[in-house]
Amino acid sequence: MLVLSRKTSETIKIGDNIELRILEVKGDTVRIGIEAPKNIDILRGELVQTITETNNEALIIDPSLFSRLTNKD
Repeated sequence: MLVLSRKTSETIKIGDNIELRILEVKGDTVRIGIEAPKNIDILRGELVQTITETNNEALIIDPSLFSRLTNKD
């Protein structure tokens, strides 16, 4: 992992086509602007984690629920 210190308005380049700009530092919060091609997905890490956890939970099948759904009265 590369760790950098940046001040407001300073940038970080990733490859030829991604740029991170520090917009504001306020207390323990940093606002970052990201310029990248439209074909690159940019997601917050906690959102990806939540989606992954939700998908994993959806894979767990409750056998009793399944049998109730398939029973025809």
